[in-house]
Amino acid sequence: MTEFFKNISKIKYEGKDTKNPLAFKYYNPEEVIGDKTMEEHLRFSMAYWHTLTGEGSDVFGDGTALRPWDTGSAMDIAKKRVEVAFEFMSKLNMPFFCFHDRDIAPEGETLKETNQNLDEIVALIKEKMDETGIKLLWGTANAFSNPRYVHGAATAPNADVFAYAAAQVKKAMEVTKELGGQNYVFWGGREGYETLLNTNMELEQDNLAKFLQMAVDYAKEIGFNGQFLIEPKPKEPTKHQYDFDTATVLGFLRKYGLDKGFKVNIETNHATLAGHTMQHELHFARINGVLGSVDANQGDMLLGWDTDQFPTNIYVTTLAMYEILKNGGLHRGGLNFDAKVRRGSFEPIDLFHAHIAGMDAFAKGLKVAHKLLEAGELEKVVAERYSSFSEGIGKDIVDRKVGFKELEAYALENDQVVNKSGRQELLENILNQYIFEL
Repeated sequence: MTEFFKNISKIKYEGKDTKNPLAFKYYNPEEVIGDKTMEEHLRFSMAYWHTLTGEGSDVFGDGTALRPWDTGSAMDIAKKRVEVAFEFMSKLNMPFFCFHDRDIAPEGETLKETNQNLDEIVALIKEKMDETGIKLLWGTANAFSNPRYVHGAATAPNADVFAYAAAQVKKAMEVTKELGGQNYVFWGGREGYETLLNTNMELEQDNLAKFLQMAVDYAKEIGFNGQFLIEPKPKEPTKHQYDFDTATVLGFLRKYGLDKGFKVNIETNHATLAGHTMQHELHFARINGVLGSVDANQGDMLLGWDTDQFPTNIYVTTLAMYEILKNGGLHRGGLNFDAKVRRGSFEPIDLFHAHIAGMDAFAKGLKVAHKLLEAGELEKVVAERYSSFSEGIGKDIVDRKVGFKELEAYALENDQVVNKSGRQELLENILNQYIFEL
């Protein structure tokens, strides 16, 4: 068997003082935090697309990535990428991976040939999964890259495109089930519009709901018990996408009676594109019971597009893990590195450096968030801030014992309102203290 990363051994935990660039400083998979090991808390996953098929291209330049294994026919390359993927994940101690159908196998001349290509590669992946113990976090279908999806997939104005997308998702669901995938993701890459001048939004959203209901029905038919996830994103590649953010997704699901069957897969860079912080999106999903999984990356705040960088911001990872811990964990979900090395980082070893950085950043974030929750300092301040709703007129409001008339009578007798400071700077200082201590 060919070894593709010959000069790289299995990445080990060496502690925060190590100078070894190919070692973990904070991620110790066996370390127990609370009632789980780090590995159980974090459930790291490799994104097949950026790691294996990314070429290092951008809108201004061709690919720069040096990938010595990308030689031969399209199927030859796909087979070698399976070997590369599992060697890479094994050396990183990465327990999960995610993929789009077109990441792992090339399209053929016909849908039948495409499905045959997929089946052949899936058989190889299944062998490597059995050999290594690595699991599939989620699968999905790439219903956005091919020119047939120029106007969308489930929201296309062409019924033939809708039918083709349904056939593609059907096959991707079957493959995900065959590989024991714990989730299945829907990302509406082109489910949106460029201009309302030629768009029937009502029909498109109705059709999208029908498509998702068909997926729910087919999952029951084939016995797929994985969690369905929708991944919010406000724009790119369309100007306006129907899954703009978590609140928009939840409103859509509730309108069409689909909210019991779906949760959300939240990506950091998508949250910022929607004008939110990652903590906001995770918090909103958590309090509404729809937090499913996370695409772990970050954007560049000086650039206005989805840069998909590896997560290294400790404040972001700490507050993300704070919400995840309050959610009781990610359950079937995980932290999927939907991130790519920079165009100038084109050597294979850079893939290791990037994943190590991301895994360490979330490991430290986990430790800080756990310590914060154990101390309860932030919770105490929040509880005190809203204490007026725990007694008196506030409790009557919460218990719905009063209306406008009763509240007017109360206000007439208590019209000298005294507010208290929100203590934002104090709380930010407390957060800093916990980050600096660890």
